[in-house]
Amino acid sequence: MTTRTFRVTVRGVFDGLSAEQRAQLLSRAAEHDVLRAAFTPEGHLSYDITARPAFTFRFQDTGEEEEDILVATERAEEAARAWLTERGYGYKNLRSSAEDLSQAPLGKRQRRAAAQRQD
Repeated sequence: MTTRTFRVTVRGVFDGLSAEQRAQLLSRAAEHDVLRAAFTPEGHLSYDITARPAFTFRFQDTGEEEEDILVATERAEEAARAWLTERGYGYKNLRSSAEDLSQAPLGKRQRRAAAQRQD
């Protein structure tokens, strides 16, 4: 069996932040900038609290079966909840989307490289 790579995005909105919590998020905003966003096994958080209270966690996970994407999504959601809860950040409207990269369409260069390997 081949290993499948999943990318899971968990989105939500900060809710009921205190002035201190908002200041904490603002002080660490540079490391959570969307321009530095990446899919990682531990999850990467990005937000721009000055623009709006929304946040996005990006997780990368793996599995062997197509159905493993559901487990990966559950793990990502739980990890996002845990991170927020551990820090006392309120949140709402948590939702997830996931992509199995083995099912993603190939780009032009990838198709060319695949064709050359078959020759």
